Amino acid sequence: MANYFVLCLVILLKLSLAFANVPKPNTLNETCLDDISIVLQFNLYKDSCPEAEPIIFSWVQNAGCDGSVLLDDTGDFIGEKTAPPNLNSLRGFEVIDAIKSELESVCPETVSCADILALAARDSVVLSGGPSWEVPMGRKDSLGASKAAATNNIPGPNSTVPILVAKFQNVGLSFNDMVALSGAHTMGMARCSTFTGRLQGSNGADINLDFLQSLQQLCSESDGNSRLAHLDLVSPATFDNQYYINLLSGEGLLPSDQTLVTDDYQTQQLVLSYAEDPMVFFEDFKNSMLKMGSLTGNGGEIRRNCRVINQ
Repeated sequence: MANYFVLCLVILLKLSLAFANVPKPNTLNETCLDDISIVLQFNLYKDSCPEAEPIIFSWVQNAGCDGSVLLDDTGDFIGEKTAPPNLNSLRGFEVIDAIKSELESVCPETVSCADILALAARDSVVLSGGPSWEVPMGRKDSLGASKAAATNNIPGPNSTVPILVAKFQNVGLSFNDMVALSGAHTMGMARCSTFTGRLQGSNGADINLDFLQSLQQLCSESDGNSRLAHLDLVSPATFDNQYYINLLSGEGLLPSDQTLVTDDYQTQQLVLSYAEDPMVFFEDFKNSMLKMGSLTGNGGEIRRNCRVINQ
């Protein structure tokens, strides 16, 4: 379930950042699709597909936004799955496929892939011990995908605080949103190749030496670059505030994580507040998830298959 949680959360985050060039909505729950005002609604599928949320929850439980990253490559575009920030790091697409297949058999062309992701991300957080929130529905699935947009607009693992802030602000997410959403790294894994700077100790005194040695040992094998390390070694299967506690002890896996403590006073203070009080983190995280989940691009449809545009 932890890997699926990361898939859902990372997809939502990366979709929002990858489409940094889309017009900003006037409100958090209103978007424009071809000049048509679309208002996201709570309980949208209560009558049209009442089975939607139970089906998604069941699949997330068993497995342990715009859906553009779900699209496979076609002759018209190269999708986002092979973009450097996503390559070999996003997994679990077959679970999305299974959810969509069951929903299409129950209520065809009703629930979008983007709404599936938004609900699955929430359910994954809840099932892993985190907070719950109501998810407004009504998103449309994108009509294309862009490897270039994903490559250029998604923050890399070596991003500094100014880069992180800029990329989030490009899509209408705030400084505080960036720090709160970074807490999604309380779960999931990353390849050794994404944190080589930490392996070399190039971040100086901000890294715990025992932590550094364990990473060096893991990544020193012949297949080192492709080996995976937990983003949170202490409680990798639980949604909690341990990520921020780790940062304070020099155990942030990615340079872009540890920079929140070492390179900016404001981010450091937010990290301290989240490390001290998990309820403060939970409240800010769910509010930022609601805000991020309301971001979308122009045009759209409800795909019958999340991997391909309707024909």
